Amino acid sequence: MEQKIVRDPLFLSQKSQEASLADLPIGQDLQDTLAVNKDRCVGLAANMIGHHKRIIIVDLGLTSLVMYNPVILAKSGPYETEESCLSLAGSRPTTRYREISVRFYNQNWQEQTLTLTDFPAQICQHELDHLEGILI
Repeated sequence: MEQKIVRDPLFLSQKSQEASLADLPIGQDLQDTLAVNKDRCVGLAANMIGHHKRIIIVDLGLTSLVMYNPVILAKSGPYETEESCLSLAGSRPTTRYREISVRFYNQNWQEQTLTLTDFPAQICQHELDHLEGILI
């Protein structure tokens, strides 16, 4: 179900807790909310829809991917960029990495490892910052 986007910096700056099987429905809410905001959004974190759980969704172009308990294993190729966020006004400078490897659980609760490059890697890093309470 589509959820309202949280814009409260105090709420968004809190660290998220590990997700469990009981949190699988949050993934569907992220999918529905991303679909409604597709014209202005390429990823979401669970805290952006009111849940302090380690769950994100990343738009990969033809599909989007929900990741439960994602963790960056490796990163390379730092660069400076500017980002905006659906939860915050304006844009801000930040450092990102051109390539990352991330481990996560999928919607079937199977552990996966994925290497992302360029823009998908940037989206994933932005959403992972949300899970740590880091606001861009």
